[in-house]
Amino acid sequence: MTLRKLFAIPLLIVLFVMPAHAVEPDEVLGDPALEARARDLSKILRCVVCQNQSIDDSHADLAKDLRVLLRERLKAGDTDDEAIDYIVARYGNFVLLKPPMQLSTLLLWFGPLLIFLLAGFLYWTLIHRKSGTNVDETAPPPLSTEERRELQDILGKG
Repeated sequence: MTLRKLFAIPLLIVLFVMPAHAVEPDEVLGDPALEARARDLSKILRCVVCQNQSIDDSHADLAKDLRVLLRERLKAGDTDDEAIDYIVARYGNFVLLKPPMQLSTLLLWFGPLLIFLLAGFLYWTLIHRKSGTNVDETAPPPLSTEERRELQDILGKG
């Protein structure tokens, strides 16, 4: 294997592992500074179709619409906060990859923890109820002296 091929293989691996942005050429703004702002903002907005990707990484049609809308707001002169607030007003806090800690988003923040704690409580309750019930109800009463004598007679004869 030549030295050139030896270096080409890791380079190809790195190129394939790098994240692919879904921004299409017709979406890119002519102003590089404005485009950089749009890219930064689109990384904090969630694709509501994919739900685990930013709109910058998603190829969904709705993500494209959100990218275009974001760029339109920036071209119109909105600040970063105004552009984000505009999109949040239309789609709710769920569109943010990191929603703010508010009363309306407490379930988003603590829902998984509550489910985990509830499952642990149910598991602990069922295990302790089973083990406590089995020990108390299935334990036979102690043998009387007459029963012990009869048992000794049976075992002695066997």
